[in-house]
Amino acid sequence: MIDQVTVDKVLETANSQIIEVVSDYVTLRRRGINYLGNCPFHNEKTPSFTVSPHKGIFKCFGCGEGGNALNFVMKHDQLSFVDAIKYLGKKFNIEIEEEEYSPEQLKQKNERESMMVLSEYAGHFFSKNLNETDEGKSVGLGYFRSRGFRDDIIEKFQLGYSPEQRDAFTQEAQKQGYKLEYLEKTGLTVVRENYQADRFRGRVMFPIHSLAGKVIAFGGRILKNDKKTAKYLNSPESEIYHKSRVLYGIYHAKQEITRQDRCYLVEGYTDVLAFHQSGISNVVASSGTALTSDQIRLIARFTKNITIIYDGDPAGLKASLRGIDLVLAEGMNVKILLLPDGEDPDSFAKGRNEEQLTQYIEAHQQDFIKFKTSLLLEDAQNDPIKKAQLIQDIVRSISIIPDSITRSVYVKECSTLLKVDERVLMQETGKLQRKKQEEDFRRNAPRPDSSMQPRPAETAPPPEKRTPSNPLELEEREILRFLVKFGERPVNPDEDEKVTVGQYILHELRQDDLLSVNPIYNKMMDAYEAVSDKTELPALKFFVNSADPDLSRLASDLVGKEHDLSKIHHKFGIVTNAEELLPNLVPKIVMELKWKKVKTVIKEKRQQLQQMEVNGNMEGLMELMKELNTWQQVLAHISKELGGRTIV
Repeated sequence: MIDQVTVDKVLETANSQIIEVVSDYVTLRRRGINYLGNCPFHNEKTPSFTVSPHKGIFKCFGCGEGGNALNFVMKHDQLSFVDAIKYLGKKFNIEIEEEEYSPEQLKQKNERESMMVLSEYAGHFFSKNLNETDEGKSVGLGYFRSRGFRDDIIEKFQLGYSPEQRDAFTQEAQKQGYKLEYLEKTGLTVVRENYQADRFRGRVMFPIHSLAGKVIAFGGRILKNDKKTAKYLNSPESEIYHKSRVLYGIYHAKQEITRQDRCYLVEGYTDVLAFHQSGISNVVASSGTALTSDQIRLIARFTKNITIIYDGDPAGLKASLRGIDLVLAEGMNVKILLLPDGEDPDSFAKGRNEEQLTQYIEAHQQDFIKFKTSLLLEDAQNDPIKKAQLIQDIVRSISIIPDSITRSVYVKECSTLLKVDERVLMQETGKLQRKKQEEDFRRNAPRPDSSMQPRPAETAPPPEKRTPSNPLELEEREILRFLVKFGERPVNPDEDEKVTVGQYILHELRQDDLLSVNPIYNKMMDAYEAVSDKTELPALKFFVNSADPDLSRLASDLVGKEHDLSKIHHKFGIVTNAEELLPNLVPKIVMELKWKKVKTVIKEKRQQLQQMEVNGNMEGLMELMKELNTWQQVLAHISKELGGRTIV
């Protein structure tokens, strides 16, 4: 376990440097005192993700996610609390002492954590095998050196070697206490009846890292000439690895991608290594799989500019053309670089330094319109039918672009290059867009009478979790906002015996047993009540630094949305100037809540009264009328305190 003092130190440091934490994942731009960027938790074109350095919180006004630096890392990288603390501790050079996992502790971990720990162990095993065993040095290390890779690159990417022996890794992992169940689930071991074998035996290993730098999967290259065996073999899909959402090298590239505001996209593992060795690190690979929308969105968190660099052979051309439309559909700016025939990014980067490679890319990368035009015109030559098909192909790509201004720019450029009337191209683009909208509508529209058809059991959705409606939502959030922002400030600064805002709110709500139907609101009150005797504890810092993601998220939401105010602020000022008015505002907002609560009770009593009249329950009717009269008197008293509200 990590001691609380260390946890607090990590949280305080990370939250004070939250811009640095979030910038590892999101491109942020200053907007006043805050920073703005595209939310990494949902797909958006217009930035709604805000980071407040002075509050130490992030908040997305699109999807509602919010919290502190720790919550961000846990959510983004799907890390446990302990792993997120370790990651932030390492980032800010805070020493964290924790015992290594024992087999007993490993059993207590959940499936995902167990698989992550096992993958990390496998990475160390393969790396150690490469560098410290005779077989690893002669076969694995010999291969990497024959390809021209330096030792620092081999170490940087934790390259390794899996022994030729059928189950060398599986046996060693089990000796160390790792269960066969997780060896199979991570794909490291192939398990059949009476048979266990290492999936990657006899291969050099390329660990695949998450954004946080955790090993989540592997790629292995065979060194034998065997036509029946795949040259490259990747880990299968698992709880921790979804190949369509991962890019090889993203962990090592993310900061430089943000700094350069451009990402180079290549195809294979060694392409990435060769670029790094030449001094260019803003490069990622699709790991030999077809490029996906999720992978493009991953790049979009750091930059909108992509240069696709593929081989100059027919396969490379096909991959480039397929990737263009995917990138355009995500609103990205795409350029294409086709290398000379017979070259791939690996071989081309060898022998060139950073300056030479960068200059070549800048001089030869092409805008997608020019690239497609030059490529397809060569095939069309003087054939008018083929030229018409080429124009339709390019127009189809332009129609995919979500931004209308960008589309119009490309239409103008296409018109100039192909000598086609700009209005004709615009009309064709519009037709394709309308067609796509109609297809999307039909695809998403409910089938006729589908609501009357029973849903098959295997596709039935889980029961929807319904939160009870809260008639006091606005008032309760207003009180919690004051608690978070001013909890430690005195509500009676002119009196000798000071009472803080937090203590006043807690006392008023507790004495009237006012609980919310929202359990998170109650959790926030309970958490602050536990420390309310520490009157100098900054409430905002307490909630933002909370290890409980619910509390941190709610706190960031409350202070991030300061425009949803109760009507009383029109009389007494606005929240940004509220500190001077705390003696007036705090009692008023508490009284506002009580007034609304009593109104709600009276409404419920009247409904009960009507039901009793219908049922002819005269005895209950008289008793209920007495209760209703009492509540009316309470309402009249509170209305007077609030300045004479009219009782309806």
